[in-house]
Amino acid sequence: MDAEKHYVRYLAPGCDRDLVLEDLMTAYGEDVWNFAFFLTRRADAAGDISQDVFLIVYNRLYAFRGECSIKSWILGITRNKALNYRKNAFIRKVTLTGAWVPEPDRSPSAEQTAFRKLAARELWERVMALPMKFREAVILAYHLDLPIGEIAAALQVSEGTVKSRLYRAKRKMAALLEAETRGE
Repeated sequence: MDAEKHYVRYLAPGCDRDLVLEDLMTAYGEDVWNFAFFLTRRADAAGDISQDVFLIVYNRLYAFRGECSIKSWILGITRNKALNYRKNAFIRKVTLTGAWVPEPDRSPSAEQTAFRKLAARELWERVMALPMKFREAVILAYHLDLPIGEIAAALQVSEGTVKSRLYRAKRKMAALLEAETRGE
């Protein structure tokens, strides 16, 4: 939260917006791209959305009121841009498959790396198969480590709704795993 206080202190009119934007892009750029990718399932769209998000952030920097964290504000903008992208008639008609989630390579052996990547890919494929409202809650909570209150602010829903979506997402994931182990 120290980083959040740092940004709030420098968001006063007259500060160098270019420097603040550069800091925000460095701090949250990867999270914005990942969230956009998880919502759209397209790397090219995630890049375009990320650029649009930071353009909006730059133009609305002084409009940030501090009612939520800067991260959740930026991720809320990302969500809105991704949802608008998905509403595009062309995109609705195209079936997107084969979503790939990059994972950093940090394991000591090649075998462990291969198993870890396989497990992560299978898990993220299941997450990507969840309905949008569950998927975005799971990504914000477990991938981007946002607390419930900030997820609620980013999604513009109540904290109870976020908790319900996370609970239901976990149940859907458990049901998928159970069905797979039974061979269905």
